[in-house]
Amino acid sequence: MNIGRFPAYEELKRHTAREVSPRLHGLRLVSWLGATAAGSRARMPVLADVKSRVTGLKRVARSEKERYSGGQERPLGGYLAAMSVYAAAVGTLAGVTRLIGRDVPDGLAAGDLLLAAVATHKLSRLITRDPVTSPLRAPFTTYQGQEGPAELDEEVRGQGARKVIGELITCPFCLDLWVATGLMTGYIYLPRATRLAVDTLAVLAGADLLQFGYSRLQDKEQS
Repeated sequence: MNIGRFPAYEELKRHTAREVSPRLHGLRLVSWLGATAAGSRARMPVLADVKSRVTGLKRVARSEKERYSGGQERPLGGYLAAMSVYAAAVGTLAGVTRLIGRDVPDGLAAGDLLLAAVATHKLSRLITRDPVTSPLRAPFTTYQGQEGPAELDEEVRGQGARKVIGELITCPFCLDLWVATGLMTGYIYLPRATRLAVDTLAVLAGADLLQFGYSRLQDKEQS
């Protein structure tokens, strides 16, 4: 006999479902809250251990910085950030080059390498020493006077990131790496325009040598 056909049975089943469902829901909620609380308690020692290790590393890093700097202002954190930015930029360029399938040359010819070296030298000194580019360095440096023909002597000012940027844009040796990387990237993505820029900078460097030679000849004639 199928008792599901009787109305009384159907009413009893609906009533039971209405009574039991909230209770089951409440039990499930309590169980979930208990499990969450237990998980949180289990994670607390782990988080505390991680926090303790990070604090210890910071203490060691601070101690090593003090030993290295000898009481002078050396923004090691800023240098680390600069290295990270450079590494991230190079990694991004490499990833994009691989992603789009850009052809990378096996190497530059000897003539191109020589011109690129001359161009890197010239552009680095234009950025770090030239009077015309001094507005770019002004927020990070203090003018001290002339230093050689058409070059300025500037002192880095500020602390932290400001000091790091100032040291980078006043040091031609430091900036060479960034300029050379930019030129090599140009050879991959814009080879014709890059060669034109390199040739222009090489011509400027050659003109500088001629200017120096001419000045020396004048000095000899006057002496």
